[in-house]
Amino acid sequence: MDWFASIADEKIREAQAKGEFNDLPGKGKPLPPDELEGVPDELRVGYRLLKNAGALPPELQLRKEMVTLEDLLRCCRDEGERGRLKEKLTATRLQYRAMAEQRGWSSIGAYEQYRGQLEQKLFGGESGTGNRKEE
Repeated sequence: MDWFASIADEKIREAQAKGEFNDLPGKGKPLPPDELEGVPDELRVGYRLLKNAGALPPELQLRKEMVTLEDLLRCCRDEGERGRLKEKLTATRLQYRAMAEQRGWSSIGAYEQYRGQLEQKLFGGESGTGNRKEE
């Protein structure tokens, strides 16, 4: 793959010599922050491809559903509806955990490295114990 890198370097040097990079928008300004900077390196390419395709991976779709249900719970005043929302949230959390186990995430180094942070975000400090006090 070194030949590919050397060809790319050569093309970049030629473009620089011709001044093709002189009037680019944003010249001299810092690059915008990477919105995937918190995602482990080995997962970034896949997430970026999915994002560019406008698709959400199933685990993020479940996460989005959990956030929506939590928001609805915070706003809900009807006890019957709160009960239904809590049941749905519990089922969604269980589905997420089952997906994590099925996919073997616990054996992946990146998952173990970020597990606490993931569970903190997903379950609000529950740390996977299932003992979180519902609102």
